[in-house]
Amino acid sequence: MYKIDSKKYIITFLITAGLFATAFFVSNMFSGEKVKELQSAQDRVAIDILSSEMQFSLLAEASCENVGNSSLSTELSSLGTKVAYAENQFQSNSDEVKWLKKNYSLLEMKDYLLTKKIADRCKTKPVSILYFYSNIDGQCNDCKKMGYVLTELHNKYPGLRVYSFDYDLDLSALQTLISLHKVKKELPALIIDGKTYQSFKSVEDVEKLMPELAILKEKADAAAAAKAATSTKTVK
Repeated sequence: MYKIDSKKYIITFLITAGLFATAFFVSNMFSGEKVKELQSAQDRVAIDILSSEMQFSLLAEASCENVGNSSLSTELSSLGTKVAYAENQFQSNSDEVKWLKKNYSLLEMKDYLLTKKIADRCKTKPVSILYFYSNIDGQCNDCKKMGYVLTELHNKYPGLRVYSFDYDLDLSALQTLISLHKVKKELPALIIDGKTYQSFKSVEDVEKLMPELAILKEKADAAAAAKAATSTKTVK
């Protein structure tokens, strides 16, 4: 009769159990680090949101000549970078990332409405783009390329405001915005001067649709030249 080596099986079992326990511990450890990193990002975003909320209140009362010097657009851009980082580093459909995106989306909409309100009061025209994208596989093959185009445009024209929204985000205010502009799920989608474009657009395409970008660049160049001239006089 074949004799079972129970000792051998016990040792094998213990080794297997040990490997499993180690793998489980390491997995939990890395997951814990990711959670801590995400929580830290949430804390930083929460502070930025509070700061921006205060700026909203201050800008609503500001005179027209001071509104153009606001740093709110810069802060929104910085906040958007943090949200994009969390979206790329962690699962974009996780509850934590959704929380970040919802807060950021509400802040973007608030800035968009405030900019329009100030433009009406100060008789100016805001230069902005509403951009709708999706992170769901197969839903938007050109969304990543569109994101690069909008980043390039924002870098080229710092005065351009770009508001990015996840089309699939479960947020009633966002769904209202989508409904008002009749944005279909044919992404990427851009809203420029109240008109909706449901396809990829290159840098050149957007520039043709927004001739006011050239005026933005002229103003930015003039301001930079004036600043450089002032700095030169100060040094002398």
